[in-house]
Amino acid sequence: MDDRDIVHEISRLAEEEHEIEGAHVGTPLGPEDEERLRSIEVALDQCWDLLRQRRARRSAGQNPDEAHVRPAEVVEHYQQ
Repeated sequence: MDDRDIVHEISRLAEEEHEIEGAHVGTPLGPEDEERLRSIEVALDQCWDLLRQRRARRSAGQNPDEAHVRPAEVVEHYQQ
């Protein structure tokens, strides 16, 4: 997966997130939608992390293709 593919996946996930949220304006989300939103959030965090890894590796003169998707447990506990 190259940078362009990752950015495309980020856009796709963000669009799906907005569709789910938009469909429930003024009403609570059901359990399935809450679970899907949570999985989208994790996938977005993983995509952003992978993109940052690739850019950092490229900037350091390393092979960006050696970057890898980190587990949810890792990306979900980063300090902002």
